[in-house]
Amino acid sequence: MIIDFHTHVFPPKVKQKRSQYIERDPCFALLYAKKEAKIATTEELIDSMDREGIDVSVIVNFGWITHELCVETNDYILESIARFPKRLIGFGTVQPQSLNAAIDEIERCAQNGARGIGEMRPDIQLLDLEDEPIVSPFMEAIKTNRLIFLTHASEPVGHEYPGKGIVTPDVLYPFLTKYPDVTIVCAHWGGGLPLYALMPEVQKSLQNVYFDTAASPLLYQPQIYTLVSQLVGAEKILFGSDYPLLPPSRLLQEINATALTDEEKRLVTGENARKLLDI
Repeated sequence: MIIDFHTHVFPPKVKQKRSQYIERDPCFALLYAKKEAKIATTEELIDSMDREGIDVSVIVNFGWITHELCVETNDYILESIARFPKRLIGFGTVQPQSLNAAIDEIERCAQNGARGIGEMRPDIQLLDLEDEPIVSPFMEAIKTNRLIFLTHASEPVGHEYPGKGIVTPDVLYPFLTKYPDVTIVCAHWGGGLPLYALMPEVQKSLQNVYFDTAASPLLYQPQIYTLVSQLVGAEKILFGSDYPLLPPSRLLQEINATALTDEEKRLVTGENARKLLDI
């Protein structure tokens, strides 16, 4: 089973009226202001999955700045997973600054079949991960509803790109240590966080943490797969394409060309996600 753990879809209305959403949300504007920035609907994702041999995709939402936009797009994700229950797994999103509404929305998403919350953008959503009065009840709601938390992450060095942000390993590490009982997925290789696993205390903090490979060819050389496998184990790596930014086949070809064993490749491309999502 091939599972793409990191894909994005938007309601047709967002695609058709892109300019309106650019005006309404600074995070959306940052990533989708340029016409060449691809926006896909659920139907387009399903067509892509059929072409590229993807059995299941996790559709993750977006770090919207307002509660209203979170709810609007969560509705579409929940509707999508209801229409394609064997092909799609849904993650909703919330604005934690509207804490009570966010907790209610977490519960609504869980009750309607969502399996996680994300892709959260703490920096752009103005969420300080050390702001315990907000973050603690927010994470408790995720834990209580048995959801996975997926956060954007970025590298503290290297080239700039739209939406890179400042959720870097030094920001993530203290957050991860405070919430060891919540299953957390750090997108984009956690901004390089697993490379610090040579430090025993970092290794210990990653017990319930996973790393997806979204946009990997744009960020790292292919050796990242074998290095992270050696440092934290292949069982911590989740194949994610960041569709429609990249086609899944580009990452699968890269994975298949690595020095990972056949068993490690099987874990990365689907088995880890299958166990995590209890499929």
